[in-house]
Amino acid sequence: MKIPLHYQVSNYDCGPTSLVNALNVLFEREDIPPELIRNIMLYCLDCYNLQGEEGRSGTSRLAMMYLSNWMDGYGKTGRLPISSEYVSGRDVYIGPGGKINQALQCNGVVVVRLFLDEWHFVLLTGKGNDVVLAFDPYLSTELFVDHPEISLELDPWHYNRIIPDSCFNSEAEQLYALGPKDLREAVIIYNERTRKQAVMEQIEYYI
Repeated sequence: MKIPLHYQVSNYDCGPTSLVNALNVLFEREDIPPELIRNIMLYCLDCYNLQGEEGRSGTSRLAMMYLSNWMDGYGKTGRLPISSEYVSGRDVYIGPGGKINQALQCNGVVVVRLFLDEWHFVLLTGKGNDVVLAFDPYLSTELFVDHPEISLELDPWHYNRIIPDSCFNSEAEQLYALGPKDLREAVIIYNERTRKQAVMEQIEYYI
């Protein structure tokens, strides 16, 4: 059974919320083992703010890298057909030939760090012509009043934003920009049972 994606319950838990939503998109509720949820909640929210308060600066790059590697290793045990790859820097962009485009075209999902009104994690779930389908766990409409190019359509099982490709690749701190190339990061996750073969791989195979 699939369940609707959910929103973060504080100003800080966009990272773990997006990771759990990724599992919801890829797997049936009955197939998701509790240790995945436990570890996501255990290792996220590890950043301290300037006042020394734990969790109030969200989730670190190290935590995302660790969880991606852990999920990939978990999949190799054969207990769940999950695989994951942590990508960073110049590999994180929206465009032909990129790892994110390939993942979305092959039934994968991507948890990506970008700019909302501060740094923030969202889940990318699909790719259309010059747009990306995304589920932003931060429940707000006020931020989009001056951005008619971003659609707020809702499919509660897959997305709540339709975002033009052009929003992503800027290095500026603007709405849904991926930001400076050296700070970019994303976690690509697949259900290996539903993963499609990349188009380029298919062409090379037949040749």
